[in-house]
Amino acid sequence: MVSFRKWILAMTATAVFAGIAGAQVSGGSVLTCATNVSVTPTLRAEGYTEQTGDITLQCTGGGALATGAQIPQVNIAVFLNTQVTSRLLPISGVTNTSSEALLLIDEPGAANPPVNLVPTATAPGPGNRQVLCSTPLTGCIEYVGNQGALIGQAVSGCVTAGAGTCTTTTSTIGANVFQGIVTGNAVTFYGIPVLAPATAGLSRVFRITNVRANATSLSGGSAAGATPVIASISISGATSLQISNPTPTVGFVQAGLTATASGATGQNQCNSANRASVNTLTFTENFGTAFKTRVAAQSNSQFAGQLGNPVQNVPGAIYQSESNLVVPEVTSGGAVAGLADYGTRLKAQFNSIPAGVRLFVSTVNVNNNAQFATVPNPVGGNAGNVSTPYAQLVVSETANNGNLSGFFPSVSATDVPSVGNTPIVEINVVNGSATAVWEVLNTNPNTIESLKFGVYTTYTSNVAQNSPPAGTATVNLSFAPTPPAFTAASGAAASSSLTIPRFLADTGAARNIQSINICRTVLLYPYVTNVAGFDTGLAIANTSTDPFGTGPQAGSCKLNWYQGTNNPAQADTGNIASGTVYTTLASTAVPGFNGYMIAVCSFQYAHGFAFVSDLGAQKLAMGYLALVIPDPATNSSGRVASPLSTGAGGSGENIGH
Repeated sequence: MVSFRKWILAMTATAVFAGIAGAQVSGGSVLTCATNVSVTPTLRAEGYTEQTGDITLQCTGGGALATGAQIPQVNIAVFLNTQVTSRLLPISGVTNTSSEALLLIDEPGAANPPVNLVPTATAPGPGNRQVLCSTPLTGCIEYVGNQGALIGQAVSGCVTAGAGTCTTTTSTIGANVFQGIVTGNAVTFYGIPVLAPATAGLSRVFRITNVRANATSLSGGSAAGATPVIASISISGATSLQISNPTPTVGFVQAGLTATASGATGQNQCNSANRASVNTLTFTENFGTAFKTRVAAQSNSQFAGQLGNPVQNVPGAIYQSESNLVVPEVTSGGAVAGLADYGTRLKAQFNSIPAGVRLFVSTVNVNNNAQFATVPNPVGGNAGNVSTPYAQLVVSETANNGNLSGFFPSVSATDVPSVGNTPIVEINVVNGSATAVWEVLNTNPNTIESLKFGVYTTYTSNVAQNSPPAGTATVNLSFAPTPPAFTAASGAAASSSLTIPRFLADTGAARNIQSINICRTVLLYPYVTNVAGFDTGLAIANTSTDPFGTGPQAGSCKLNWYQGTNNPAQADTGNIASGTVYTTLASTAVPGFNGYMIAVCSFQYAHGFAFVSDLGAQKLAMGYLALVIPDPATNSSGRVASPLSTGAGGSGENIGH
C-alpha cells in the first residue's frame, strides 16, 4: 500500500510538472487549458465498474497555424487512484487494450441533430458527426483545413504536398473521437491532434468520457463519509498544454446499498405449506443514483430505459443510467462503447434451504407479500409516473439485454401466493441453495428508493420421514452480478468479456428468512410414584383442536422414566388424536417406580396432568399440571411465532393455548 501511494504521488507530481511546463505553440503564445469536472458523481463502493465524471480541458490561446500545416500531436494520460475498468474493445491485429474510454474534440454530436458541417466561430465542433480514429496506438495525423478561418478546422488528409505543408487538403473533417488504451490504473489517448484556437475569445474542448473505475478498492469512506477518486492528467508529445488543475476529483465513493430481510418465519414440520409467505426482502439505495436503468428512457415506450438507445450520444449530457456516452461508431465483438449490458440488478442468494422445501419469489417488487407494487405505464418508459420504482425478475445475474436492438430477459410469473395476488414463480433449489435476481426498470434519481420482494415456500409434511428436516434458511443480499459469476481479480480489471456493471459479493452475516420447527412438545412430570401404597394417574391432552383455526395434529408421546438407577424402558403412548386425552397409571406403565418422567410428544400443544394418591384416594391425594419445558431441538416451548406481520403478509398459527 505504501509503495502504491508513493507511485500515485510520483505520477501526480509528473502531471503537475507537465501542466506547469506548458510549451509554446507556433506564434509564441501559450496554449492554456482549464480542467473541469462539471458533475462529480457518487460511486457505489460495491461496484467494480463505476462511472467517473467526465473531464474537460477547455483550451485557449496558442499560435495560429497555416492552412495545410500538420497539426501537432500529444499523448494525454489519465491516472486514477484505483484501477480503470472501462470495457475493452479490441481491434483485431492492432491492440487488445483499446477501450470504450473516449477523448472527444470539440463536443461532436452535441448539436441537435448532429450534422456533418464545417465549424463556425460559435460552433466549432458540436455540429460535426462523431468520427473515430481507427489507430488508437498512434492517433491520427491531421492537417489545418481552409474552413472556419476564425478557429481552424482539422481535416483528415493532405491531397497535394508543398514545401513542408499541404497546398491542398481534403474537405473531410478529421477524427474527433479517440479510444483510450487501458493499462492498470491508467488510460492513455495517443496522437491527439492539438489545433490551437488562437483567436481571442474562442476555445477548443477536449472531453474525456466513459472512464470506469474500481470503487471497491476505495470503499470504507473517509471521515466525511466518502472517499474521493482522484485523476492525475499527464501530457506528452510534440507540444504540451498548460493545465490549470491536473488532479481533478472525478467521483466520491460511498456504500450504495442497505439490504434487509424481515426475519425468520417459523413453519411446522407437521403442517404442509402451499406458497406460504415467509419473508420480505428490502433493498434500499443509500443515495438517489445508486439504482439506475440501463439507459435513460428517452421515450414513453415499453422498456425504453433498458434496450439499446443510440440517441444517448450527446457529449456532456447527464443520463443517470448504467450506460454513459453511447457511441455506436465505436464497437468490437458486438459490444458498443459506453453501453452497459443491463440496469442495476439486485441479488438474493439463498442458502441452507431444508430438503423438501420449494422456494418461490415475487417476479416484481411488492408493497407487501400479498400485493404487488404499482406498475408504471409503460414499464421502463419516461411517462409522468417514471418516479415509481419498479423491478423485474430476470433469468440470471449476467444475462445480457442485447446491444442496440436488444431484448429484456424477464421471468414470467406462474402462480400467486396462498394469500394475495402477487405474481410469483418457483426458483430452482440445488443442494440447498438458490438465486433470484431482479433488474431495476424504473427509478427516480432525485429520491432515496426501496424495492421489496416477497419470498414464499411450499412443502409436504411427512413427520415419519422427518421431512422437511428442522433447519433455518438464510439469504445474502447484494447488487448483481457478483463472484462467483467472475473472480474478484478479473472483476476489478478492465475486460472485453465480462459484463458491465459488476459488483462485490455480500460478505456480511447471512439473514435468516425461514425456519422449519419440529412439531413436538416436551412435558415434565416432576414426581411420579407407585410405591408405599401410592399410585399416580397420568394424563396427556392433545389440544391442537381449538376454536381458533389451528391445524389439528396427531402423534404419539415417548415416556421417559428416571429414578436414579434401574430406569425403566421408554414407553410409547401410541397415537393420540387431536382433541383427545391419553391416560394411564404408573402402576400399569412402570410398577414400583418412584421418580420423574419426561414425555416427548410428536405434536404441538400437548398438556399434561398428574394425580398422586393413596390407593382409593381415601386419605392423601394431590394433582399438578405437567411443565411444558423448552425443546432442545428448537430452543422453544413447541410454539411457533406467527408470520403475520407488515412484511410477511402470511397467515399465522394460534399460539394462545
